[in-house]
Amino acid sequence: MFKDFGVQIFADGAVLETMKKQYESGLVDGFTTNPSLMKKAGVEDYTPYAKKVVEAIPDLSLSFEVFADDMETMEQEARKIAALGKNVFVKIPVVNTKGESMLPLISRLSAEGVNLNVTAVYSVAQTKAIVEAVSDKAITYVSIFAGRLADNGLDPIPVMTEASAICKKYDHVRLLWASTREVWNVYEAERLGVDIITCPDGVLQKLAKIGDKTPEQLSVDTVIGFNRDIADLGFTIQ
Repeated sequence: MFKDFGVQIFADGAVLETMKKQYESGLVDGFTTNPSLMKKAGVEDYTPYAKKVVEAIPDLSLSFEVFADDMETMEQEARKIAALGKNVFVKIPVVNTKGESMLPLISRLSAEGVNLNVTAVYSVAQTKAIVEAVSDKAITYVSIFAGRLADNGLDPIPVMTEASAICKKYDHVRLLWASTREVWNVYEAERLGVDIITCPDGVLQKLAKIGDKTPEQLSVDTVIGFNRDIADLGFTIQ
């Protein structure tokens, strides 16, 4: 059983059967997907797939991302995604592949009451621009890719700390910690007052087991693993 965290935990993935199990467990507060996860899951047709997800998970937050790279087509896709269900959030990247800002579209959709998940965010400056652009007519998630910042040798903690303070000024804005790498990220997100953290299934499984073992037990388990692999190698040191 999960610890009672002060941060909402969203499952990050696109395998429908796994999502159903996570939903039925009652341990997650919402779900996020993206094109890369859909590719990995072998999704072959966006709309039928998304409709199946909404049917299976009708009452928790679901984030589906647009595929287009130009603003006009992106807007068309966003409206189709938003129409899938009242619990659906439309993921819009803060920029497209050319580095062009999508804030005009984000502002327009938000003003119309479309719940958004603004994704691929990496900086405090981007966070400030987003919260200033969106309307209180809808909920907006600001998804900062903290894990990828760390992968690039950048400390995500100062960014998330400042972003959290900014987002808390707005009742309609939620800060989301994305690209989670390890269980400890959940504790960090909670400590910093982050609203939501997305976790892949591997991290969720580890979360369900936190506190099960002492450090001493972990030492024994580690050596048992070494010993198992030694047996598999089938040779000795001569």
